[in-house]
Amino acid sequence: MLAQNEIQDYLNELESNGIQLQLPELLRYKALSSILKLSPNKGSQHNRSGMDRSTFKGRGMEFDEARFYQPGDDIRSIDWRVTARTGKPHTKIFREERERPVFVFVDLSDSMQFGTQLLLKSVQAAHLASLLGFAAVARGDKFGGVIFNQTKDIESKPKAQNKSVLSVIDQMIGLQQLTLTEGKSQSASLNALQRLNYIAKPGSLVHLISDFSDFTDTHFNILGNLSRHCELMANYVYDPLEIALPEIKSKQALMVTDGENKQSIMLGDKDKNQMYRNTQSRKVSLLHNRFSSIKTPIRKISAGQPLSSQLSMGNRGFVIGETL
Repeated sequence: MLAQNEIQDYLNELESNGIQLQLPELLRYKALSSILKLSPNKGSQHNRSGMDRSTFKGRGMEFDEARFYQPGDDIRSIDWRVTARTGKPHTKIFREERERPVFVFVDLSDSMQFGTQLLLKSVQAAHLASLLGFAAVARGDKFGGVIFNQTKDIESKPKAQNKSVLSVIDQMIGLQQLTLTEGKSQSASLNALQRLNYIAKPGSLVHLISDFSDFTDTHFNILGNLSRHCELMANYVYDPLEIALPEIKSKQALMVTDGENKQSIMLGDKDKNQMYRNTQSRKVSLLHNRFSSIKTPIRKISAGQPLSSQLSMGNRGFVIGETL
């Protein structure tokens, strides 16, 4: 657990109060955009003029030319018309669209307005979305997204411009402040996910940013469909208290609240602490299994640490979070 002076130092560095989103704390990620790599996972071996290699998930590939078939070429790409006309086998060469859409799906609903150490989960979610946005635009990708809380969802069409990131930032600030003042109600996550499924073009990169607390079979059915033509990455945003209780020497009651309901948690009891840890671990394992079933990697993002400290070096450059 962070000491109080460490928390304040981090908040000063992040230009944040940890509770209400503010413009400076999100704009600072423009200067950090170069450290995050958003290259596709899988590659095509065909020559192309675009920046990315295809993930072979639907459209997004345009015919470029036909050339003589070479050993190792995919036989599914043989151009039968040219082959029949010339009498020699030819294969089609495709090039990928130069700008790849990158979408963020940002949860700012009730369950995300929780934090016990550094930031509310909703604030950390907005930090990640901002970093992804500036990183996408910096490498020439289009950026857009769907942001939602418990009453509404907002769509931002993808564009390869900084103003597209600024638009999403403005929407996140407004919606998060609205969530803090509204009463509790059912999340709009399902409507938001249906909208995302409709607007995300094949070949898009989609980052889901949520605690996934209200996701049901219906949600995962939609995500399964989305994963068949897009590259999905799930970012599980959590508070340290949702993983394990603080270790203290003597027993002490801790009062927690969601803004309306209060609950007392006993700290310092080793048996109860272990039971709590096991229960929370099972929840995380279940979430991991659900995303594994739709072949979607899931990474952990703590709201108790600055986002930059959770960068790790992966095989495609710096990536965010620890894989579950």
